[in-house]
Amino acid sequence: MIKVLFSARPAAWDEYEAPLRRAFDAAGLDCDLSRDHAPQDTRYIVFAPNGPVKDFTPYVNTRLVMGLWAGVETVVGNTTLTQPLARMVDDGLTRGMIEYVVGHVMRHHLGMDAHLAGQDGVWRDTVYPPLAKDRPITVLGLGALGAACGQALAALGFPVTGWSRSQKQIDGLTCLSGDDGLTTALSGAQGVVLLLPQTPATDSILNARSLALLEPGAFIVNPGRGPLIDDAALLAALGSGQVGAATLDVFRKEPLAADDPYWSHPRVTVTPHIASTTRPDTAAQVIAENIRRGEAGLPFLHLVDRKAGY
Repeated sequence: MIKVLFSARPAAWDEYEAPLRRAFDAAGLDCDLSRDHAPQDTRYIVFAPNGPVKDFTPYVNTRLVMGLWAGVETVVGNTTLTQPLARMVDDGLTRGMIEYVVGHVMRHHLGMDAHLAGQDGVWRDTVYPPLAKDRPITVLGLGALGAACGQALAALGFPVTGWSRSQKQIDGLTCLSGDDGLTTALSGAQGVVLLLPQTPATDSILNARSLALLEPGAFIVNPGRGPLIDDAALLAALGSGQVGAATLDVFRKEPLAADDPYWSHPRVTVTPHIASTTRPDTAAQVIAENIRRGEAGLPFLHLVDRKAGY
């Protein structure tokens, strides 16, 4: 029997136990799922950083640690974690992110806030958007989520430029990489979507210099990671009008402090890190597939590159 340890916050057990058991059965896996397996008996760990396992040293027979989250920045630097680490990539997470990004991009593109806030009897017929084809959008980060969101926006008619650390080729997108590529990707962009991982190289990638490259009045949507943005630079750009609006789902410190200026800024929308979350039913299928592959001697899916940090 394959012993699978579930290490996440206690409430997550109630959400994941039944979907995981169903997924194991569907995959023909004889798994013993528990929160209490002895380390030496544990073959696989289903893991979230808010769970009880912090020291992986005793898990000498563990073949794979499978994260429940897309981001791994809080665990990838754990020096006791010598086992292979897989991050969560699943259809539910991707679909949720597409819906969030498309919804907020369309909100800013259409200028909906001007009409929603202006229900005061004034006929604002001068507030209307260009066509999507005339609104260039840049997506920073072309992993599974960034690529999917970029293609969804391109399908609506937006010209989408994507940027990533390494060169990619994705249907429907203009793909750039490197420092020069970043400058080109941001120059004249009217909207920017941030879906990069959090690494030392991406910290404050949106700063005073890069924000100045945008078309004046551009909007920012950040469902990626809070440290991607230099907060002081963004607030200054909002104050000058260089940035017209921002939807922010992630922050350097969460929950966002009650007195943080983002809360009260008239052109900032704060959402509480809910852009997309892992769905137990779809995530369980990914976990079961990786266990199946491990037992069959096949390569694992979605392994983290420790040197790259994601």
